[in-house]
Amino acid sequence: MNTSLLALGMVLALFGGATRAQTVDPAASELVFVTRQMGVPIEGRFRRWSAQIALDPRKPEAGHVVLRIETASVSFAAPEVTAEAQRAVWLDTAQFPQAEFRSSSIRAAGDARYEITGRLTLKDRSHDLTVPVTLTRGGASGTATGSFVVKRNDFGVGAGEWADPGLVAYEVQVRFRIALSGLPAS
Repeated sequence: MNTSLLALGMVLALFGGATRAQTVDPAASELVFVTRQMGVPIEGRFRRWSAQIALDPRKPEAGHVVLRIETASVSFAAPEVTAEAQRAVWLDTAQFPQAEFRSSSIRAAGDARYEITGRLTLKDRSHDLTVPVTLTRGGASGTATGSFVVKRNDFGVGAGEWADPGLVAYEVQVRFRIALSGLPAS
């Protein structure tokens, strides 16, 4: 089984802002990924992760995001798939207990949308990534949502017989919803 990515963080990574950091509500947030094994979608998630996010919608370029994912918190509906995903052939959670996305720039993309560019590191391999984010606000609180695709083979996830994209697709879709508070007035 492929657990690939994070991204996520993969993934995920939200967005950053200028001066004041926001608070993330983990109970109202999620980091999910979907891979395909022999064409069948398989959904997984990361249960433990943290984010340092600073975003001022008036000056998004001054923001930053750091998302850290505990890879051993990977979870699938079937416990045997979860155990498989933690093995060395996949995430190798014993050797690489953390994945990270660190932003290098944030750009306004119009209409409460942002593009966050940064570097995703998983299994000691790093690749640049641009993550589209939409911010839905309600006063000083909001929800950042988005999705993006990463390639598991870029990070050495799924080796040996599992390296065949006919068995497990290279592309992994990462989706996130991050509940924030402490947003500055717009």
